[in-house]
Amino acid sequence: MTDVLLGIDVGTSSTKGVITHADGSVVASAQQQHTTAHPRPGFVEHDPEAVWWHDVVSVIEQLLARADGPVVALSISGIGPTTLPADADGRPLRDAMLYGIDTRAGDEMAELTERYGADAMVQRSLSMLSHQSSAPKLMWLQRHEPEIWERTRKLLMCNSFIAYRLTGEYVLDSVSAAFCVPMFDTANREWYTPWCDEIAPGLELPRVIEPWEVAGTVTAEAADLTGLPAGIPLCMGTVDSFVESASIGVRDPGDVMLTYGTTMGIAGVVSKPTPSAVLNSAPGVFPGTYILMGPTATSGALTNWLRAISGNKPFEDLIAEAGATPPGANGLVALPYFAGERSPIWDADARGAIIGLTMSHTRGHLYRAMLEATAYSARSIIDAISSAGVQMERIVAVGGGTRGGLWTQIVSDVSGLGQQIPTETMGACYGDCLFAARAVGLIDDRTVWVDVADTITPEPERRPVYDELYEVYKELYPATKEMSHRLAALQGEQGLAVAEDEPVPDAL
Repeated sequence: MTDVLLGIDVGTSSTKGVITHADGSVVASAQQQHTTAHPRPGFVEHDPEAVWWHDVVSVIEQLLARADGPVVALSISGIGPTTLPADADGRPLRDAMLYGIDTRAGDEMAELTERYGADAMVQRSLSMLSHQSSAPKLMWLQRHEPEIWERTRKLLMCNSFIAYRLTGEYVLDSVSAAFCVPMFDTANREWYTPWCDEIAPGLELPRVIEPWEVAGTVTAEAADLTGLPAGIPLCMGTVDSFVESASIGVRDPGDVMLTYGTTMGIAGVVSKPTPSAVLNSAPGVFPGTYILMGPTATSGALTNWLRAISGNKPFEDLIAEAGATPPGANGLVALPYFAGERSPIWDADARGAIIGLTMSHTRGHLYRAMLEATAYSARSIIDAISSAGVQMERIVAVGGGTRGGLWTQIVSDVSGLGQQIPTETMGACYGDCLFAARAVGLIDDRTVWVDVADTITPEPERRPVYDELYEVYKELYPATKEMSHRLAALQGEQGLAVAEDEPVPDAL
C-alpha cells in the first residue's frame, strides 16, 4: 500500500477534504455542508463544535473509508481570520465571529485608529485595520459580553482550533496572526506586546509558526475520536485562500491568483514585506515570500441574486442571453457592492447600483453587466496590487466560475491580462495535502503539483469600450457614496444579505 496524505478545508458553507498520494494524485474527496448563523445584522458566526469539529470528524471518517494506504500526515485550513474566545483549557466560550463579513466592531475600529493612527498600524502589521481583524472583535467582546471575556484566556481561529483539538498544541500560523491588526508585528513574526496588553489584557497569545510547519502530532484521545493514527504529524495550515494559492502553484514573486466564487479574491506574491493601506498584506505560504491580497464582498453572488429574482431560470440560459449581448451591455455599469465592499474601498456601508438603464435593456444585459461589474472590481484590485510593486508575470485562475468561459473571458478583456487555468482546481484542501507532504519531507518546499490546462487570452478589440466604462465605474462609487451611506442607515435593522463562500455553478 502507498502512504497517503489528508487535507481538510473548513469553508463558510461547507467543509471539503481530499486524500492524495505524494505525487499529487487524488485518491478520494468528501464534502460536508453546514450552516452559517446571522444572529443580528452585521453578525456572522459559526458554532465551532457543531460546524468545525463535527465536519472535520465526518470528513475524516468518509476519507479514511476510501484510503488505499495509511495516512502519514494531514493539514487543516479554514476560513479566516476568525475570532473564537476559549478558556484556559481551549474550550470555546461562544460561537466564532467570522472574517470581514462580520462587521460588528466598527466602533472599536474607530477607537483603535484614533488611539494608534492608521499609518502606524499599517507599518506595524503591514495591513490596514479592517473588519478582517480580530483585535477590534476582542475589544467588542470585552464591552458587550464581559462575562465571557472574564473567562477568556485563549484566542483560537478555525485551523488553530482544530489543531488544538487534534494535538493539544496552542499555536497559530503567521498568516492568521498577521490578521490580528495591530497586535502582530508581521515583518518580525512576533506579537507586539505593548499593544496586545492594551487591546486584550490577560489574553494568553499562541505560539506563532509558519503554515508549512508541524503544529504537533495527533494525540491518542484525538485518534480515538477521529480514527486517525495516533502520532502522525499535523501541518499547521492557514487561511483557506492562501492555501488555495499554493494548491495551484502560485509560488514565485509575480505570480497572481484570481479566485472565482461567490466572492472574489486576487492575491499576488512578493519577495519582501509590503505595507498596504488598501490590501491585505501577510506572509506567504512558501519560504521567503509575502502575499498582497484583495478580497471582495460579492462576486458570483450577484448572478445568484439575479437568477433568484428571475424565477431561478437555468444558468445556462442566462449565460446564453448575456453572451448574446455586446461588450459593455449596451451602456450599463453596475457597482457590485450589494453586501458592502472589502478591497479596495473597505466600506461596509457601500451599496450596489445599476446605472444607464433604458427600456431597451433585457435580462441578458443585466446579467452581463453583473459579470462586467465583477471584472471592473477585479481590475481595481489588480491596479492596487500593481501599484504596490507586484510585477504580474502570471495570473492563475481558480474556482467554480473558471469553467464556463464567459466570466473569465470578460475579466481578461476588462483587465487586458491573460489567465492560466490549472489542471486541478479542487481548492484549499488539495493545497493542504501539499503542505502535509512538505511537512514530512515527501516533497521539497518548491514542489507544486499542477500544470496549465488552458489559457484565457484577452480580445484587444473589446478593450476601448471597457476602458471607457471602467472610468465610469471608478467615478460611480465616490459620486454615490454619501447617498449609499444614507440608505444603509435607513435599512438599519432590516439587515443585509451577506456573501458566503459557497460554490458557484460551473456554468458561470
